[in-house]
Amino acid sequence: MDTIFALATARGKSGLAVIRISGPESLAMATTYCGQLPAGGRGLRRIVDGEGQIIDEALILVFPEGHSFTGETVVELHLHGSTAIVKATLALLGGDGRGRLAEPGEFTRRALENGRLDLAQVEGLADLIDAETEGQRKQAMRVFAGALGDRAAMWREKLVRAAALVAATIDFVDEDVPVDVYPEVRALLGDVTQDLKREIDGVKVAERIRDGFEVAIVGAPNVGKSTLLNRLAGRDAAITSEFAGTTRDVIEVRMDLDGLPVTLLDTAGIRETGDYVEEIGISRGLERAALADLRVLLVEDATDVPDLFREGDIIVVAKGDSYAGDAPSVSGKTGLGVDALVAKITAVLQKRVMSAGVAVRERHELAMRACVECLDNVEGLLRNDTALADLIAEELRAAIASLDALVGRVDVEDLLDEIFVSFCIGK
Repeated sequence: MDTIFALATARGKSGLAVIRISGPESLAMATTYCGQLPAGGRGLRRIVDGEGQIIDEALILVFPEGHSFTGETVVELHLHGSTAIVKATLALLGGDGRGRLAEPGEFTRRALENGRLDLAQVEGLADLIDAETEGQRKQAMRVFAGALGDRAAMWREKLVRAAALVAATIDFVDEDVPVDVYPEVRALLGDVTQDLKREIDGVKVAERIRDGFEVAIVGAPNVGKSTLLNRLAGRDAAITSEFAGTTRDVIEVRMDLDGLPVTLLDTAGIRETGDYVEEIGISRGLERAALADLRVLLVEDATDVPDLFREGDIIVVAKGDSYAGDAPSVSGKTGLGVDALVAKITAVLQKRVMSAGVAVRERHELAMRACVECLDNVEGLLRNDTALADLIAEELRAAIASLDALVGRVDVEDLLDEIFVSFCIGK
């Protein structure tokens, strides 16, 4: 492979800038401009250009082949974060002829190709880089640490065992099989199928942790939805007035609730209206509210249950500063009950998060569903006493291939360019 180099830290003025060099010529290139490299793998060296001019004094880290992020020999130059120093160092390496500037995601792609990461870990790294909340960070870290790959390896091991048992019956086709292997095969497949279905059920929640939950504030006109949104956002995100029908489109505010990414939706007040534009706004609001993960329903009467209500939704009495009853109430104007409402929203979402697994993408779900479909086919064949062992073995091979696709062993070449283009050049 070519030797590649790139700035691994953010561009712009900073206290520190890291340039990473990876590939067969990395040691030679670093030696040319830094002199003898530190024997212990780290040390201070001066970076000198071809005319003997000192560019910077940097910390040099050397990672031998097999012990670096990419799996190749890697040298990192930890420079002072001056844009001039970074520019001069990159120009020096670029004019060397032994290396080239890395493409977006090329370091991570080499880690995949060299077996340092599986595809799920690569996706976890992308999510980790993009994480904005603690919940996103924790989830991405689990995937990047190999949790999904570990589970896939466990499932694969059981399916390989089942396939081996079925293969034994094929080998003994002309004589009696010493032991009835199918009870063990059924047990193995049952364990894997149960695990996969549980993981599939958690994908939607995991996707929400990554992309964000949506919470819609719904109610009649002038009930205080926009005022509540502004109170929650801490700014005037929505226009408020005493006139009904002020909000005519869905207004979104992004928040971090106890580490979870949440988008609050302020929707148009629900009522019958002859105003065509307002009617469109109400229709859009109802559509978004129906698709939201959770609805906060503001009502004027504690006994009123709107048609949009679903189990798990939150009903609170609006304008709580003038409400004398015992039902949960809230006032965006004074802040009364707002903390309790936020705590309730957070509790509901946190409870749902508990069902999330380590599969976090639609691609993961599709691969697992394909595996389950094959295992269901095997179960059907096992119930048929006349089924050929060859057919069972073929379905098991297809199930194993689905798991291999999950972690990037097979059939993912068409995905790689799309995945790695989202990475910055230094990764």
